[in-house]
Amino acid sequence: MSLDKATIEKLAHHCEDAELQAYEITKITDDYPDMTYEDAYDIQWTARANKEAKGHKIVGMKMGLTSQAKMKQMGVPNPCYGYLADYFSYGDGAEIKIDELIHPKVEAEIAFVLKSDLSGPGCHIGDVLAATDFVMPAVEIIDSRYKDFKFDLKSVIADNSSSSRYVTGGQARSIDGLDLKTLGVVMEINGEIVELGAGAAVLGHPATAIAMLANMLAERGEKLRAGEYILSGAITAATSVKKGDNVTVKFQDLGTVSFRFV
Repeated sequence: MSLDKATIEKLAHHCEDAELQAYEITKITDDYPDMTYEDAYDIQWTARANKEAKGHKIVGMKMGLTSQAKMKQMGVPNPCYGYLADYFSYGDGAEIKIDELIHPKVEAEIAFVLKSDLSGPGCHIGDVLAATDFVMPAVEIIDSRYKDFKFDLKSVIADNSSSSRYVTGGQARSIDGLDLKTLGVVMEINGEIVELGAGAAVLGHPATAIAMLANMLAERGEKLRAGEYILSGAITAATSVKKGDNVTVKFQDLGTVSFRFV
């Protein structure tokens, strides 16, 4: 049984209110154990439409749970996606208000910006590389609204795949001459190295995640559009942060992203 439209609307507001007001909720499947993955994405897309109705712009997309380690850590079988709203975006050197978040964690990512639309089904890594205008270094700040970070994949999807903020900096680079698979990343918090990684942590190659996203969107009759900002998935493990923390992430060939929690 799929959830009815009224229930989906109610749950979309339930998740969005928790995001906007920074309070924890219990996972949706506790109350709706029979909900489907389609229901979960219906909740996410309804919340997205609600944001647009309030005047917010959707500026891009993100992939989540794109490493085997992360899927295992979170006990989920597949990656998922979410949307990026305009107010999620911060620039290099930003101060992020931690009181607007619940239990934030940071992870290093490579962001893609497309020069042409990408659509599935059948989108593959070659299509992604041909459609990419440039890539940029980014740090996503995930903030699951679920109590104690306990959730299942359907609940995560309904909660916009834990999206909350992201910071962009460093250099915008053409992918020509870049080996995104071996591109190295060093994450420091308060000057101490906490995570190391390389692009291959994202499904073997970050562009694979973008292709997967295009194919997943095709199931809803949607596509990735030129100019959209797309976070390809975490290169490093998600690391908890607190007020006063300074985060610096160094990306091989792409520069540095730095910001602070206040």
